[in-house]
Amino acid sequence: MNALKQSVAVPAAVLNPSRRTWLLAALACSLPVAWAMPSPLTVDVWKSPACGCCKDWVATLTRAGFRVQLHETGNADKRRQLGIPDSLGSCHTAQVGGYALEGHVPVTEIQRLLREKPAAIGLAVPGMPVGSPGMDGPAYGGRHMPFDVLLVQGGGKVQVYRSYGVKP
Repeated sequence: MNALKQSVAVPAAVLNPSRRTWLLAALACSLPVAWAMPSPLTVDVWKSPACGCCKDWVATLTRAGFRVQLHETGNADKRRQLGIPDSLGSCHTAQVGGYALEGHVPVTEIQRLLREKPAAIGLAVPGMPVGSPGMDGPAYGGRHMPFDVLLVQGGGKVQVYRSYGVKP
């Protein structure tokens, strides 16, 4: 019986960990959380170098947490390459998460698209409606036009994804 009651010497550092030990343990516990955090999605944007409203739309994406890669080469060729009909064209074309974005698409609709993942080419806001993101700065005097965000499907088929009316 006495052989079973041997005492084991435990180092003092194990019984009384130092501040350094606690900090290292806390750091080790936080590393998996940092690795699990999603990195911001990159939105590739093709636009004219001279377009100011495109820069304003890009600023709304950045404020929403997207990373933006600008391609100042114009957008007509990219629009066609991504499958957006010319009839839905606007001043810039973008791509995120495998989807095309044409024109002044609101961030909330981009986030919805990425969350719902419909079978589609992407979203379009044809033309440059005043009051849409990027077309809503002080130069427009608070004016707002109604506009639709269109879900673009294969073969040029579209359906209204969300309508934006005139703000009071």
